Amino acid sequence: MQKDTLYPLTFTPVLKDYIWGGRNLEKLGRELPSGIIAESWEIAAHEDGTAVINNGPFSGKLLTDLHQELGLDLIGTNNAWAQERGKFPLLVKLLDANRPLSVQVHPDDNYALAHEGNELGKTEMWVVLRAEPNAAIILGVKPGATPDKFRQAIGRGDLEKYLHRIPVKAGDVICVPAGSLHAILGGQIIAEIQQNSNTTYRVYDWNRVGTDGKARPLHINKALDVINFNQVEPGLCSPLPIESANGVARYQLCQNRYFVTERVEMAAGAVFNGRCDGSTLEIWGVIAGEVMVNEVGLTAVQFTLLPAAMGEFRVTAVQKSTLLRTHVL
Repeated sequence: MQKDTLYPLTFTPVLKDYIWGGRNLEKLGRELPSGIIAESWEIAAHEDGTAVINNGPFSGKLLTDLHQELGLDLIGTNNAWAQERGKFPLLVKLLDANRPLSVQVHPDDNYALAHEGNELGKTEMWVVLRAEPNAAIILGVKPGATPDKFRQAIGRGDLEKYLHRIPVKAGDVICVPAGSLHAILGGQIIAEIQQNSNTTYRVYDWNRVGTDGKARPLHINKALDVINFNQVEPGLCSPLPIESANGVARYQLCQNRYFVTERVEMAAGAVFNGRCDGSTLEIWGVIAGEVMVNEVGLTAVQFTLLPAAMGEFRVTAVQKSTLLRTHVL
């Protein structure tokens, strides 16, 4: 593959119909099939769901197949650790938390490799796009929580006293390292950027049943293995200014060993010039406004994947816009 043939990729998302979803993605301008839609996997290359490229010469190709074809030219040398396991590194989702998600936790890479086959662990971050009044999340534990006390509370049905609840509003950012006890509660639309994993250990599911009329399975033993009980009453992430010039302001939202995500605010007509030099892919998503990424137009809420070996790129704000930019250091 000639590197000068690479271009910003857009996708037809994979939709998931988990019981906590609704129809709220229509508020983002999405056309949805009938029924409940909980998640839209915007950029996905996982065995549980792979997005299809819908623009340019690669149109109709699965992202998994393109990754197999391009390898590090797609994902970048900074993602060699994922390439060694045959994995695309990241997964980008939109979540319609119409009802509360389960109280859950995700393992890290080592635990996932030992217990879930070749699955990756899951460190993730959330950006709240919409939130009803009194919306909240659960993140971390309350003081005094220990594995033994937690297990006993699950058995008694009074787990709530150990759950750290945080009010949220549109624009808030939450970093969720592997091992974080967490739940997105009802009345929110979330953009989620995460490791490419679909492993979740539920510890509590609000006593509800699935579409089969049975309670969804819990994974208490595995959850207690991986919950970080030292994560006591964490807070929201505070954006850190990076630079501001020529109508472009950049803020770091979340940084970990797997990805770094920025918020990029652009005045109408402003231009951001960048270069994919082979070290990392870039994922850009518009959460407000309209931009052109090279010749590809994006409006809210849409994402594009820039292959690592693509070379120079240019983001031009057609109107005042806010974007998320994700890459790997």
